Amino acid sequence: MTSIGGAEMVDWNLAVATAVRLVRPGPEVSRDEARAVVAELRRHAATSERHVREFTGMIAEGAAVTDTPVLVVDRAGWVRANVAGFRALLGPLLARMQERRGAAPGGAVLGVVGGKVTGVELGMLLSFLASRVLGQYETFAPAGRDLPGSTGGRLLLVAPNIVHVERELEVDPHDFRLWVCLHEETHRTQFTAVPWLRDHLESEIQTFLGATEMDPMTILERLREAAQSLAGARPEGERGDEGRSLVELVQTPEQREILGRLTAVMSLLEGHADYVMDGVGPQVVPSVAEIREKFQRRRASGAGRLDAALRKLLGLDAKLRQYRDGERFVRAVVDEVGMDGFNRVWTSPNTLPTKAEIARPAEWVARVHRKAGPAD
Repeated sequence: MTSIGGAEMVDWNLAVATAVRLVRPGPEVSRDEARAVVAELRRHAATSERHVREFTGMIAEGAAVTDTPVLVVDRAGWVRANVAGFRALLGPLLARMQERRGAAPGGAVLGVVGGKVTGVELGMLLSFLASRVLGQYETFAPAGRDLPGSTGGRLLLVAPNIVHVERELEVDPHDFRLWVCLHEETHRTQFTAVPWLRDHLESEIQTFLGATEMDPMTILERLREAAQSLAGARPEGERGDEGRSLVELVQTPEQREILGRLTAVMSLLEGHADYVMDGVGPQVVPSVAEIREKFQRRRASGAGRLDAALRKLLGLDAKLRQYRDGERFVRAVVDEVGMDGFNRVWTSPNTLPTKAEIARPAEWVARVHRKAGPAD
């Protein structure tokens, strides 16, 4: 990415350094235990591929799967991977913002200061997330030396977080690791079996970012206001955007329309992964019912005021709704038209459900299968 005056909008190296310094250590395991966990996760990822494809009927084209590696990482590795992904995805937006900033009086000085402030803020947010994510299909992953992989995406499994949660829930560790892999492998299958999906998502995201009207300093100010609201530092009597996520803080009317479409797609992808995970589970994960019950309770509960505030700030509460609403949509459609009928959702962007159809699956069935759905 080019820079103006030698400074980027975000000091990416500082973001990584901040996150790695602040992230909490993982659970205590011996070197031999760590090796065993890594080896088992890799085996489960390979096994999950076959289970998911047999259950869903989704087949990758050509060498799509072999081009998307499975990487078992620690928390610092997850941070580095995501910073690289953010840098690639946000590049066009930040380049435009740099041009606008460079033309303003004092733009070079603001660039140095703003880039470091934003780097620290991003690092703090990533340090929070790095201890919570179990796995991730990194859709927009760039190739790199630290975490090699194709530009088509890669599957990350965060070993210390998986171990932490399996101990916290007191479930069978081998079953839990396979259960997590089934969910994440479903995401990899979605993108390798549906060639247009990645480009469609990237186009929507870039259009969303391109509709941003705020200047760089206004966006930084909004970030700081949101951070102050977490700490209760907002001046007494001041009212504003409390309780809204960072995404909502920068929306234009056009962005709200795009965000509605993105929300529907993400609900579909997350709900589909949950549905597949539970559908495959009874055959290959003996304790799946216990795992699901305990994990759902954990997913729905907060870990204190700060944790709850950060979840709202980052829009994670909305993500939890995506799991629930998306899974209900998939289940209702499969019950109505079967798995083959549901798989018509992957035909083209036009067959993806709208946000309204996620809530009312019968409307999607009526539109895509051209038959009348039941009355509401």
